Amino acid sequence: MSTVEEISEALHRLPTEQRWGLLHRFSDELWADWDQQIESDLKSGGLDELLAEARADIAAGRTRSLDEVLDHS
Repeated sequence: MSTVEEISEALHRLPTEQRWGLLHRFSDELWADWDQQIESDLKSGGLDELLAEARADIAAGRTRSLDEVLDHS
């Protein structure tokens, strides 16, 4: 199997329970990759500019509390 289409066709031949298992496995792997990328970006200074911007917004009062943002009423 070398193409996404071939893999997709093979996945559709699996029982539903096995497909769900793969979904969870791949999802966990993708989130782990994301966590590693964030950690790497933090260590390399790749997020420094965003952090400085966020801190400036907080200092200038340009933010709202999380409770206010999540209030759906």
